[in-house]
Amino acid sequence: MDKNTIIGFVLMAVVLFGFAYWQTPSAEEQQAAIEQAQQDSIAAAKKQQQLRIAQEKQKQAQEAAATNDSALFHTAVAGKAEDIVLKNSKLELTVNTKGGTVTKAYIKNQKGSTRYVGHDISDKTGKHDDPNGVTLFDGKNQQLSFTLVAKESNISTKDLYFTPSAQTDSTLTLTAVAAQGKTLTLTYKLGKDYMLHMSLKVNGMSGLFDPNTNKLDVNWHEKVKEQERGFSFENRYARLDYKIKDGSTDYLSEASDKEKTTDDALDWIAFKNQFFSAVMISKDGFDKGADLHSVAYDKKEQENDKVRYLKDLTASSKVFFDPTGQKASEFEFYIGPNDFYILKDVEKQSTFNRELDLERIVYLGWPLFRYINRWFTLPVFTALTNWGLPMGVVLILITLLLKLITYPMVKKSYMSSAKMRVLKPKLDEATKQYDKPEDQMQKQQAMMQLYSEYGVSPLSGCLPMLIQMPIWIAMFNFVPNAIQLRGQSFLWMQDLSTYDPIVEWGSNLWLIGDHLSLTCILFVGAQLLYSWFTMQLQKDQMVGQQADQMKMMQWMMYLMPLMFFFIFNDYSSGLNFYYFISLLFSAIIMFTLRKTTNDEKLLAILEARRAENKKNPKKMTGMAARLQRMQEEQQELQRKREELERKRRKL
Repeated sequence: MDKNTIIGFVLMAVVLFGFAYWQTPSAEEQQAAIEQAQQDSIAAAKKQQQLRIAQEKQKQAQEAAATNDSALFHTAVAGKAEDIVLKNSKLELTVNTKGGTVTKAYIKNQKGSTRYVGHDISDKTGKHDDPNGVTLFDGKNQQLSFTLVAKESNISTKDLYFTPSAQTDSTLTLTAVAAQGKTLTLTYKLGKDYMLHMSLKVNGMSGLFDPNTNKLDVNWHEKVKEQERGFSFENRYARLDYKIKDGSTDYLSEASDKEKTTDDALDWIAFKNQFFSAVMISKDGFDKGADLHSVAYDKKEQENDKVRYLKDLTASSKVFFDPTGQKASEFEFYIGPNDFYILKDVEKQSTFNRELDLERIVYLGWPLFRYINRWFTLPVFTALTNWGLPMGVVLILITLLLKLITYPMVKKSYMSSAKMRVLKPKLDEATKQYDKPEDQMQKQQAMMQLYSEYGVSPLSGCLPMLIQMPIWIAMFNFVPNAIQLRGQSFLWMQDLSTYDPIVEWGSNLWLIGDHLSLTCILFVGAQLLYSWFTMQLQKDQMVGQQADQMKMMQWMMYLMPLMFFFIFNDYSSGLNFYYFISLLFSAIIMFTLRKTTNDEKLLAILEARRAENKKNPKKMTGMAARLQRMQEEQQELQRKREELERKRRKL
């Protein structure tokens, strides 16, 4: 160790000891610190004593409340939970005597859907009359409770044990005894289909409630199970729906976590997944201020779970309650498939005599597309289904019918394009002197004038796509919600309501997912074919600058099908199959029209029309007239600008 190192260590030691000495408190400071510590210790002891006293008081209050509850519900606070099954030909509902509400719903006659590996919704245990059904929910993922606000303490049905009576396959009465002559009664009656009527009523308990109490708290919660193959696709259709009293229906966004406190009273609240729903209807309505919550579950966190969940739905509200027991609080539950006509019929089966609009649970799109689905797609689809045809054949026949209906407009549009095609040489000749950029306005005017002479509209060729788009969008909304496709096979497709993988690799890849859907590949291929064919037809009629613009449009038309692949790869095979068939038929129609059109005869007809128009000139009308007027206005505006520019330069 050298001299400098020794000096360094000595200096560091001096600094450390000096700092320690400087920080050492004086005798007076040390005495003050001791006294402060004693005071802090006394204060801490007092605080601890106060906390023990508060805890003791709280314990005594809880024991007093428990004593009150025990005295009030001396036969209902303890007991043995028992499952009681109500059933008909469509439904099996399990009611548990602990809580007195439905804890399990089994919907019969539902052909099982193809599920992810390790889980099968079909019941093979023999517990149900029909093993080919769906367990919509059970006690693990659904809870419903009613809370009555009494003077002494709240009374929640979930804490009470009920005694069953008047029990049949479709009826049940549950009674919780509060005290001598004081009871809380729940009555159930299962209808012939998917409707369950329930009433809640108290007897001899009016003195236990505040005179102003006329409300009952309802708390409903469900973890919506994955029922179909394709978590992401099914998750798009799982949501909380509700209907405003004497108003329209609405829902919480299925795309993100959402919560809402309603400004209006509600007629009903529905917890739905893609093909089944549980709906709670209140006779007197749910009060405004209902708290509604929807939270989405993460698929990655449930990869290894045998039961996976889509959404966590919660609804809390207040409803009418009569503490005198003269009138019951009444509810109806629809627990069944999201079938448009079945849901529409609920209004007739309901005893509440109100307009429910439950069929709006089946989403059919925005107003225009809903109109198409409501008055065309649904009736035709239902009629073809009732004939007993395979669902794939039904989709093909609907496609053919739509093509037949739109054929006159498509043909008219095609003929307009064909007229422009045969006129292209004449257009090139008439506009060849307008090749400079500054002459484009005159070129457009010359083209419009020639179109007018021949009686041709340049915009008619856009109609085929405009005609098809509303139908395509309508079917986009209809097919994924058509429960009739669930579990139905056709050709290589095992289930038309979900995707049809030709390759699966078990882990999600960005944009693609964990599979390749064959019908999606066919749809994209058909879209590319149709795009190529229509571009060839349009290329034959482009003039000058339009031809340059056409090249850019070509790339867009070819890229769009590739975008569709990433969007539709996890969509249902039924929807992709419809798009594939529709595009295939469209390409066949366009090809047939092209082959059966004689260009020479068509040109002769146009020349004859031009000659007739020259003899009897007609004023340009419609879109062509508006385009010409716009061009003239633009030309006049350009002339004024140039004149102003010349004047500015002179100045």
